[in-house]
Amino acid sequence: MARTGSEHTKIGQMRMAELVAAALRDRILAGGIGDGSTLPKQDELVSEFGVSYPSVREALRILETEGFITVRRGNRGGATVHAPDIGTAGYALGLTLQAMQVGVPDLGAALATLEPLCAAHCAQRADRERVVVPRLRELLAASESCIDDGAAFTRASREFHDVVVGFDPNATLRVVVKSLTSLWSVQEEAWADLQVSRGDYPSRADRALAQRAHERLVTSIEQGDADEASRIAEEHLTATQRWVCRTLKNRVIDAASARSRMRFRRG
Repeated sequence: MARTGSEHTKIGQMRMAELVAAALRDRILAGGIGDGSTLPKQDELVSEFGVSYPSVREALRILETEGFITVRRGNRGGATVHAPDIGTAGYALGLTLQAMQVGVPDLGAALATLEPLCAAHCAQRADRERVVVPRLRELLAASESCIDDGAAFTRASREFHDVVVGFDPNATLRVVVKSLTSLWSVQEEAWADLQVSRGDYPSRADRALAQRAHERLVTSIEQGDADEASRIAEEHLTATQRWVCRTLKNRVIDAASARSRMRFRRG
């Protein structure tokens, strides 16, 4: 059956829109258009690519659907760029796991396998005493200062774990594991708030044990003992995850809530 002229026009516009979207996407990914900057106006894009306004508008819709831009309508509108980052990766991974109905204990098990590798890599960094250890000691002081407040202590402790992973020199491992730690933090912080409201949060003595584990981990990193850093991290993660998994053992990972979106926006 022959296509009508309007059908040919729509197909042509769609193809041109995909080409324009691909070109702009490549620029964003290559850093040619920076995060937070504004795309050229539609008039400029029409002129640059030699396409119609409908093709440009469709290209912008494609990029907006993919999360690369946010389009503001109106006289003062424009398209703001959002370059993908660890938060983007973590959010996408979390949504995928939630759609697969993956449980919280499954996430914890993956993290207990991978995060100790990051701790070991931190201990192997030549600049660990100058870069890694001072930051971790700052976080130790912060968690110690709020040890009497269960929910606040959980948030401070989760930041400690995020930073350990963030210091891994391997970019691929850093992105993957930091996505998992951020996702786990959402689960653990929600659990902590629930336990505090019920009066069932682990005792101060339990929090002190977690604090000491962090201190021993920092010492092993400072000493360059990768095997010990890995061992302490695995032992600590296994112990602390029991508290969360006991309550959330049948819970599917939450990645779509407002709390989760806020966490991943922080990257």
